Amino acid sequence: MIRINNNYLLLQGSYLFAEIAKRFNEYTQKNPSKKVIKLGIGDVTEPLTPAIIKGLEQGVKDMSNIDSFKGYKSDNGYEFLIDKINHLDFKQRGVKLDNNEIFITCGAKEDTANFQELFAENIKIAITDPVYPVYIDSNVMAGRSGNFNNGRYENIVYLDCTADNNFIPEIPKEKVDLIYLCFPNNPTGQTITKSELAKWVKYARENKALILFDAAYEAFIKDDNLPHSIFEIEGAKEVAVEFRSLSKTAGFTGTRLGYTIVPKEVMIYDKNDNKHSLNKLWERRQSTKFNGVSYIIQRGACEVFTENGRKEINKVINFYLENAKIIKDGLTKINIKSSGGINSPYIWLETPNGYSSWDFFTKLLEECQVVGTPGVGFGKCGEGHFRLSAFGDRANIQEAVERLSMLKL
Repeated sequence: MIRINNNYLLLQGSYLFAEIAKRFNEYTQKNPSKKVIKLGIGDVTEPLTPAIIKGLEQGVKDMSNIDSFKGYKSDNGYEFLIDKINHLDFKQRGVKLDNNEIFITCGAKEDTANFQELFAENIKIAITDPVYPVYIDSNVMAGRSGNFNNGRYENIVYLDCTADNNFIPEIPKEKVDLIYLCFPNNPTGQTITKSELAKWVKYARENKALILFDAAYEAFIKDDNLPHSIFEIEGAKEVAVEFRSLSKTAGFTGTRLGYTIVPKEVMIYDKNDNKHSLNKLWERRQSTKFNGVSYIIQRGACEVFTENGRKEINKVINFYLENAKIIKDGLTKINIKSSGGINSPYIWLETPNGYSSWDFFTKLLEECQVVGTPGVGFGKCGEGHFRLSAFGDRANIQEAVERLSMLKL
């Protein structure tokens, strides 16, 4: 008979955002006349910009002409897009990459989940807490977690991120092999300095570890002193892979395009300690399991990396950052402590008066008709915290803040 992969039985409950959607739907069905404002899932609300639409339209035209029609293509992406990404995102920041170190994919979520396939089942993994759920769930599915006890998996090294350490994880005291980092961070909205990031690169080099660095929100960084890429740190190309996405950068949550950087210098080791190119292994994985992002989507994405396209998306990013400021200022007025919201679209607040994360979720939904994300859904250290997203219509953001001001605390 067909048998289950028992690792799936170790997963804890529903996927976080599926559970939020379930509770939202139950409430709206019972209260159809009430307008609920969603500041939970980080889904963009502003439409694709004119330059991107023009690029998509050009892609459609190309596909309608026999001379420019595109069928199967290299799984790694079209050179016209990779060239522009390399120039704008990396060369202009002093980072030298070869084009074949950049892989065009469907998004950072998919790649951060899929990348762990390349590694042995018994490696030691370090994950921040709170954490984006995909990092840990994909490793649970792969059999690396062990059993779940007291809010944590027994074989995972957790890097606590709390108000006491300003939500910046400390270097692990034990030796680990694979480290997940995300900055600007989801969910805490925290950023990391170059000197702090350099400590992680140093640790990885000394321990032959690998850093999987999620930079999906780098476009929200406005402070010139903060790194946009881990490859701005000397030596990082030997020990890091970086994931980027146009989902929040350019509104591609429903269009889907990301890119992953795997430097040729990164080596991983077999059971006899022989070196192997991670770049080549990822390329081999992609050629087997992935047929590439559609030509039309890549043609639209190309406009993100033009001068005019970048101006347009920066305007949208600034709009979301202003939303974040409105939310953060509103929380300050009602004496709710928060981090993030600066160089980040997420605001991480401390639930008042000892409310648990899910109790606060219920309170906001029932009293204010506002939906956020319970912090405990991101890990044990997230209990007593709550995430609000700045993605939303300006009028809705302002109305949500006004409703929050009337909370009975």
